[in-house]
Amino acid sequence: MSSLPIVPSPLQQSLDCVRDLIRTVPDWPKPGVMFRDITPLLQDPAAFRSLIDLMVYRHMRQRIDVVVGIDARGFILGSALAYALNVGFVPVRKKGKLPHQTVAQSYELEYGNDTVELHIDAVKPGQRVLLVDDLVATGGTMVAAIKLLQQLGGNVVEALAIVDLPELGGSKLIAKTETPFFSLCQFAGD
Repeated sequence: MSSLPIVPSPLQQSLDCVRDLIRTVPDWPKPGVMFRDITPLLQDPAAFRSLIDLMVYRHMRQRIDVVVGIDARGFILGSALAYALNVGFVPVRKKGKLPHQTVAQSYELEYGNDTVELHIDAVKPGQRVLLVDDLVATGGTMVAAIKLLQQLGGNVVEALAIVDLPELGGSKLIAKTETPFFSLCQFAGD
């Protein structure tokens, strides 16, 4: 008796495609760091479309009011996602890059501190927000963005990333904010 081969679902094939196109660059930006580069994923039209489709499929029934993308690769993902979900897009920028009155949140990095900002009118109280970035490592930037959105009265429905590096603790830090977090794939190490 023969058995049929197990064929991966289109969803699993899309997830595998996303993960396979993330390039690992050893020792960048400093020795010992394994940098996860999404550039090849963005350069492949079919893979980029699959990536956005996966994100849209996950969120299309969640009544999202606005997508917020974190400087800078979150802008690429967030803009495409906002377009596909037919909602507005808001950028979380590094300090000093926004021209209007802002709210700011500082956070710690492995090598110092940084600050991100939002316009004071970027999100209205009660709006359902989807927060997007490419990768979560230590989680500082994502948590700072969550705090800014909460300060403005936004309801962060989910923090979303392509890649999670769980060993660096960022997803655990996000969990402490009681914000749901989802990543499309994980990589071991840093």
